[in-house]
Amino acid sequence: MSWAGPGFVIAIIAISTFGWVATSWIRARHGYPLEGEWGGTVAKTDLEQSRKVQLLESENGKLQGQISRLEERIAILERIATDPAERTAREIDALR
Repeated sequence: MSWAGPGFVIAIIAISTFGWVATSWIRARHGYPLEGEWGGTVAKTDLEQSRKVQLLESENGKLQGQISRLEERIAILERIATDPAERTAREIDALR
């Protein structure tokens, strides 16, 4: 084989192109982000995955609100447990 001929240059270009196509196909098949034309990445958009993220974010907000309410209630109970008996009895009756 002649290393200086045009066939060698065409073979190098063909091998490089085939390698790039194969790599892109494998990455796309397994869900990895692909490189765009100018070096940026193009990710596969999954509607089901984004819906799950939205549901988890809303559940997280709900749970954070619940935790803050429980912390307030615990603070009241701690205050009742450490206060004198007379005042505690009045506060318990007021809560009923």
